[in-house]
Amino acid sequence: MRKIVILPLLFVKLTLAQEFEYPKAKQITVTDTFFNEYIIRDEYRWMENIEDPELIQWINAQNEISKKELHWASIKNNAFNAIDKYAYTEYTSPVKKGKYYFSYAYYNNVSLPALFYKQNLNLNSELLVDPNYISSKDQIEIEGFSVSKDSKYLAYQYSRNGSDWVEIKVVNLDNRDHLVDHLVDVKFSNIAWKGNGFFYSKYPRNDKFSPTMGEEIFYHELRTDQSEDQLIFKRNNPQIQFNITITSNERFFILTERNKKDGKSNIFYIDYESQNPAIKPLLMNLKEDIDIIESRNGKLIAYTLLNSNTGYVVEIDPQNPYSLKTIIPEYEKAVLLEVKPLNEKIIAIYQYNQRPIITVYDYSGNVLYSLELPVGHSVRGFSGNMDDTELLFYMSAYTLPPVGFKFNTIDYKRTLLQHTSVTFDFENIVTEEVEYYSEDSILVPMFILHHKDLELNGNNPTILKAYGGYGAIVQPHYDPGMVYFVNKGGIIAYANIRGGGDKGYDWYLQGKRRNKQNSFDDFISAAEYLIENKYTNPSKLAATGSSPGGLTVTASAIQRPDLFRLIVPIVGVFDMIRKELFTVGNVNIDEYGTVEDSTDFINLLSYSPLHNIKEDINYPAMLVLTSENDERVPPFHSYKFVAKLQNRTAQKNPILLNVAKNAGHYGSVGWITNIRETAEFYGYVYKYLTEKN
Repeated sequence: MRKIVILPLLFVKLTLAQEFEYPKAKQITVTDTFFNEYIIRDEYRWMENIEDPELIQWINAQNEISKKELHWASIKNNAFNAIDKYAYTEYTSPVKKGKYYFSYAYYNNVSLPALFYKQNLNLNSELLVDPNYISSKDQIEIEGFSVSKDSKYLAYQYSRNGSDWVEIKVVNLDNRDHLVDHLVDVKFSNIAWKGNGFFYSKYPRNDKFSPTMGEEIFYHELRTDQSEDQLIFKRNNPQIQFNITITSNERFFILTERNKKDGKSNIFYIDYESQNPAIKPLLMNLKEDIDIIESRNGKLIAYTLLNSNTGYVVEIDPQNPYSLKTIIPEYEKAVLLEVKPLNEKIIAIYQYNQRPIITVYDYSGNVLYSLELPVGHSVRGFSGNMDDTELLFYMSAYTLPPVGFKFNTIDYKRTLLQHTSVTFDFENIVTEEVEYYSEDSILVPMFILHHKDLELNGNNPTILKAYGGYGAIVQPHYDPGMVYFVNKGGIIAYANIRGGGDKGYDWYLQGKRRNKQNSFDDFISAAEYLIENKYTNPSKLAATGSSPGGLTVTASAIQRPDLFRLIVPIVGVFDMIRKELFTVGNVNIDEYGTVEDSTDFINLLSYSPLHNIKEDINYPAMLVLTSENDERVPPFHSYKFVAKLQNRTAQKNPILLNVAKNAGHYGSVGWITNIRETAEFYGYVYKYLTEKN
């Protein structure tokens, strides 16, 4: 690859017709040549140096503009007060681990979410881990926890300022005292207890946005220093990633390694009840996932997509692992989301026609109970132990906070855990389920939320959302901002485009890698459907999505700028040519492709938002949201994209950049901060869609 550096232009300010005075980013053109033919110009590569004083000055100036606009929009439309009101809901959502019930909660308006616990549902919860006391200067977020088999200890992970790097500490559940254990340099790891300690994984610590490579598995014994931890497993190939599991009876250790370049995986195991416990291969060179979730009677219980579109459950005999025994069969149109094995039964959660279904089976595959829930809802759980006869689960929706139930596994009766209260009339908001045709005549499902008295006059402010990546099925969850927007007369539409997993594994493959354009076509067709069916019109239509969803909405707007008035990408991926050089880009090659492959390169270049900006097009207004510590999608994706859009005379619609401080891929933490940012988002979108052109 050859590189040419061209001298920079001067740093000046640019005043556009919309009366924003943007700081104009300098241009230092670097060119890369691919396959001796394709010359790629990059005028803003200098922005990849996040310590550059000129870049910091540019970001601060951008934030000064955007924060003023967002604050004004929130005030003008009373967004903060309304969303703050809708956010004050009363519900409980404990999760049972071992003999305790755990829950996250705020204990005042300025706190960060703390971890509480109790031994009985009828008792008041006690504060167990308070992130506000871990650090006075950093934003601490508890990322997860795991309880030892004897329910005596809890190990928890926490991050600082939104980083993907986490630390692990251990607390005694009998007296709430912390042990001396403190582990660092942990990333993308679970905690798998075994005996007097646990397994975890760590990475070498390099530059902030360096590629994620070189994962290693360790065992940590309680009350010892991390330097004494035993290395269990590593590979010479630094691209390999691992996942570790211990079955609830601590008999089996399961290690899955995945090569993100070719998408294949291998599974190893240790049977601690064997005569000579040692790590052995179980299943090798797998193209589809087999996720081992539990053991029973010396056999392993697993969820798999092997030769399947929607998923099924199998039993694996470690002595004859390739003879899989089906316990729960595949269903053609019901996508298996979650599996909870019990001693004598299995609970499965499906999605069918955008509705969750709870089904109980015995281990012969007979259906013992089934419950279909309303469209637009989601179910999570079931939490409890394998021998429990009463489990907890929760149902929620975009306009419904979690409603908790106790579920009896003997007679299948549901008992309301606690009444969930809201500060609005939720019956005024309805959820439609529609399907529309995409570019290639494929039917795509979509949710549409609106007030029950909505008039289809083609003039309603509308937000179109999507994700469309990694086979993910985005589950509806309560959002007070959506309640605000709908009660203001707006419409929320969520398109379940290809690249997600809403219709199964094939649906994912049709929007993956070289098929990525299908995701954009699906999203564009969703916008056309909303316009053609008089929900809205292009001057009233906004689009938003996060991470791959940010890529989707931006690529769609670059390809079809006539359809949208406002685009709000959140931690979006915009530079597809250099994506794999940073953080997790290298482990996402199987998802998007690699510039080292000529066919992949041409495909990536064809839709990369940064590289498809035309000089003579006035693109829709954009509010580009990112976080300074995002280690999944580095923020300079957004910096470069915004700079290139702003530095064109054709761009008359505003292009705003807002960079969250002390935050990572999932944004800021803290009650008031979340309310403020939600209010600014929905307030700005509503203001921009309802003001005159």
